[in-house]
Amino acid sequence: MPDEANGLEPYIIFELAGTAYAVASREIKQIEMVESITPMPNAPPSIAGVIFSRGQVIPALDLRVRFGFEAAPLRLRSRLIVVEREGRTVGMLVDSARDFVKIPAAAIQPPSEAISGLSGKYLEGIATVDGRIILILSVAEAINFAEISLPAPRGA
Repeated sequence: MPDEANGLEPYIIFELAGTAYAVASREIKQIEMVESITPMPNAPPSIAGVIFSRGQVIPALDLRVRFGFEAAPLRLRSRLIVVEREGRTVGMLVDSARDFVKIPAAAIQPPSEAISGLSGKYLEGIATVDGRIILILSVAEAINFAEISLPAPRGA
């Protein structure tokens, strides 16, 4: 939860293709190490496959592919950031996730109009923390079910 008195909110910092991104920790269910991903036939390109985590099969959305970067092999530092969106659990595959930081609301600026097109739609804002630029991810846009072509949950 945000630290109301100080205007601070905790974020998890993750790396993707050499760039630092952040997700508000309130949006994250868990972060998992990734040993293997089971590929799924006829899956959209951005869906790397599924993993079994805490008794649940979770689709793994490869954020590299989703953002137009080349897919990378799994490494020891690869992580799956598990979130819930529209009542569905989805994992976002990232290169690493290791930092936890509180970012003051005043340090977050909206994306400039120059990047507000396709690239900027995945961003809620841009922050500078300790001289480092951090892109604040919009989970709602990154996991847009219509765009990534995930089927509707059973019984829906």
